[in-house]
Amino acid sequence: MPNTRTAVLVKPDGLQRGLIGEIITRFERKGLKLVGLKMLDMTDEQLSEWYAEHKEKNFFDDLKSFMGSKPIVAMVWQGIDAVPVVRKLVGTTLGREAEAGSIRGDFGMSQQYNLIHASANNDDAVREVAIVFSENELFDYQTVMEGVIYADYEMGS
Repeated sequence: MPNTRTAVLVKPDGLQRGLIGEIITRFERKGLKLVGLKMLDMTDEQLSEWYAEHKEKNFFDDLKSFMGSKPIVAMVWQGIDAVPVVRKLVGTTLGREAEAGSIRGDFGMSQQYNLIHASANNDDAVREVAIVFSENELFDYQTVMEGVIYADYEMGS
C-alpha cells in the first residue's frame, strides 16, 4: 500500500465562501497528513500547465480566467492511497450531483464553481505538486497520530 502525496487546490469560490478550515478539517479527520500549504495567485503559465488536458476545450479560457481571478489555497496531502482517498472526500465534479458527505456534495451546486480540485491520479499528483510547490516547501515528518491511523503492516513496519 503506497504512502503517496496528492495535490489539492481550494478554488476562488471555496476561498470566498470561507471553507478552507472545513476542508482541512475533513482531510485531517480522515487521517491524511498535510505536508504542504500556501496561498497564491496562479499565473497564466501555471494555469495553462495545470489544465493542459483542457487546452482544446471551449471552456479553457473561462476556466483559467476564473482560477486566476482570486487567490487559491494549494495543499499537498499524504497518506496511503492519498489520491483516491482525497477524490472520494472531494466528491464528483458536478456539485449538485456529488455524494452527500463529500465536500462538493455538502457545499457545492455548480460544475465550474465546485470549490476544490483534487489530482485525478498519481501521475497528475506528481505533476501538479511540482507546478506550485518547490521541494523545500514540502515537509516529511512523523505525527503521533500515524500509529493509531494505520496498522504496522500497512506502514511497512
